[in-house]
Parts: sequence; C-alpha cells; structure tokens
Amino acid sequence: MRGYWVRRAAGAVAVLLLVIAANFFLFRVMPGDVVSSIVDPRFSPEAKERMRELFGLDLPLHSQFFIYVRRMLTFDFGISFLSQRPVWDELRSRIPNTAALLGSALLLSSIIGTWLGVKAAQRRGGLIEKVALVSGSVSFSFPSFFVQLVLLLLFAYTFPLFPLRGSVSIPVPQGTLPQVLDYLWHLALPAGSLVLLGFGSWAIYVRNLMVKTLGEDFVLLARAKGLSEERVLWNHAFRSALPPVLTIFLLALPGIVSGAIITETVFSLHGVGKFLLDSILGHDYPAAGAAFYILALLTITSNLAADAAYSIADPRIRVGHRAER
Repeated sequence: MRGYWVRRAAGAVAVLLLVIAANFFLFRVMPGDVVSSIVDPRFSPEAKERMRELFGLDLPLHSQFFIYVRRMLTFDFGISFLSQRPVWDELRSRIPNTAALLGSALLLSSIIGTWLGVKAAQRRGGLIEKVALVSGSVSFSFPSFFVQLVLLLLFAYTFPLFPLRGSVSIPVPQGTLPQVLDYLWHLALPAGSLVLLGFGSWAIYVRNLMVKTLGEDFVLLARAKGLSEERVLWNHAFRSALPPVLTIFLLALPGIVSGAIITETVFSLHGVGKFLLDSILGHDYPAAGAAFYILALLTITSNLAADAAYSIADPRIRVGHRAER
C-alpha cells in the first residue's frame, strides 16, 4: 500500500511540474505581445522597454522560467499585468463565487441524477426511465452557452424573474440577510442552468450501472431472503455501484471548473472562469498561469482522492495490494 501511494505521489509531482512548464511556454508562444495589450499604442519605445523591465520580461527566457517555477511552488503568483493587483488577491476574491456556483450545481446534479438513475433502473420501461434517457440525450445535444443564453433571454429579459448580470446588485443591499438573499437570487439562474445541463448524464450513467447490478446473483439472493425492495435497491445494489459513482463525482470536479468559463462569461459573474478568459485574451501571463496551475492542482488532487475514496467505499478493494492466492 505504501509503495503504491509513493508511486502515485511521485507521478502527481511529475505531472504538476510538466503543467508548470507547459503553462510557462504556452503563453509565451501565443501570438501577440503583452506590452502592446496593456499600454497605450502612443507610448514611446523607451516607455515600452521600461514596462518590460518592470514585469521582468527583459530577462533571458531561462531566468524567467526559474522565477516562474519558484513562484508557482510558493503560491507567489506575482502582479497581474491588467489589474496591477496581486494575482492571489484577484483569485481570492473570485474563488468563493466560483465555488458556490459550481459546488451547488455539481451537488444538485449528482443528487437528482443519481436518484433518477436508480429509480429508472428499478422501473424499467416506465415514465422515470424515459425521463432519464430523454434528459440525458437532450443535455448532450445542445451546447451549454446556447441553453444558458435562452434561459437568460426568457427568465431575465422577457420575464424579469432573475437579474441579467453580475454576482450582486448595485448598490449592495444593507443587512446580512438581504445580502445573502440577493446573492442567492443572482446565483439561482446560472446554477440552475448547470443543473439542467448536468443531471441527465448522471441519470444515464447511474441507470446503466444499476441495471447491470440488479441482475447480479447477490441481488437475487437478497430478494429471496424476503428483504424489502427499497432495502435491496439502496443497501445492496446501490452500495455495490457506489465506488464508480463516487469516482466519477470526484473526477468531475476539474471539468466543471473549466465549464465555469462559459457560464461566468454568459452571466457576467465575478468568478475564476471569467478571470481566466480575460487573462488569456489580455496576455496576462501571471494571472492565466496561476489559474491553470490551480486547475491542475485540483485535477491531480481529485485523482488521488478518487483512488482513496474507491477503497473506502468498497472494503473489498485494497489499492496497491497484489491479489493473494
């Protein structure tokens, strides 16, 4: 067991170093010039050169690389080229909004989709199974930005039930409770759109797992013992299908973070996804590199957590052990 986790940790560190190197060189081979993006075109060549010195862009490439690696490993992301503020301050102000949006959307999608998938497998050919199959097919048929724009047009413009843009109202309401309610009001439509787009795929995945599990011999044995159908369904069949469901849940975390770019851009939210897009378009190397670095950390951590959770959810599995004869 210990040797397995040592190998996994070494592999994770190697992947992280590759991501850091790729981030550094990727943004520097992109077309365009960072100085031209952040200064007035009428600036003199001397002023532009002074700007390069200020941000360390006049140093040799290998010197820039070692400085970049040291800053990434110590979470010292430097100063944003566009906002002239520390990158970590920018991220710290946006992470709670992104976490609230994506966390609530993933939790609701997984709960609704899991329940729907289990019930669809239990009642084959019924209404619930048809709803699960149709919702999953529809969610894969339309691009997310199209669905979100339609929802924004219907429920924020035509019928103004939700705000058109932003994470909070301007001016901000006075008092804690009004502020919380205002924040949830702005969060409802973006999070609801992600739930609408996500629960169908969960339902199909869980339904397929449960259909296979319900045909196993141990399920037939549990029914032969006279156990109730709900107990057989949840305590036996779903418990057996839980490890892959838990793994997919953990591995979905990095994917929804990248999906935040579209959602936060459509709804003009103050989040990490919108910040990442603005940084890439503005050639903001420190900000974009920091955002991709955090995304890589989340991906690697989620993979390690999935391995650990798999062995916890199913006691028969001992990660890293050879099968005993």
